[in-house]
Amino acid sequence: MRPTTRLLTGSALAVAAAGLFCAPTYAGDTGGLEVFPSSVVPGGQVTVNTAACGDGGPAAGDASAVGAGTFTLAPSTHEGDAIGQFRVPPSAQPGTYEIVATCAQGDRRVTGDLVVTLTSQRQPVYPRGSVKTGVGGALGPDPVQTAAGVAALAVAAAGGTWLLHRRARGDGI
Repeated sequence: MRPTTRLLTGSALAVAAAGLFCAPTYAGDTGGLEVFPSSVVPGGQVTVNTAACGDGGPAAGDASAVGAGTFTLAPSTHEGDAIGQFRVPPSAQPGTYEIVATCAQGDRRVTGDLVVTLTSQRQPVYPRGSVKTGVGGALGPDPVQTAAGVAALAVAAAGGTWLLHRRARGDGI
């Protein structure tokens, strides 16, 4: 009976310890200021939202660190969030800036980071030119090498056909 009691007690303690470690992490996820996109070029539009004000209460936003001034976060229909927008000035310098929102009720202050870059990370970069994979290629820059490759393939096909024909006739191959 004692080993069973020890096993159950150990399992209960492990579950309780896991619950203690997980609870603060969950509670901390709802208290920040989310910045979308988190990386923007000068002149770009930024949307911020937070659930820290509770029940979608309004908040006052401050993006003066990046030069955008103040903005308002209004209650949203999405899970009680407060949402607001501002535009990064075209004169903004690259760097990481702190965006602040202060809830109207309770004066709770939440922050989020905005990274200003000179190049947009949303635009895909397409490769230019040909791929350097060695000699050959149907669309390579040298027609002589292309013709030599076609001739080598034709000789190999003819030789293979000849060998298969000899084998079918029983000539000893």
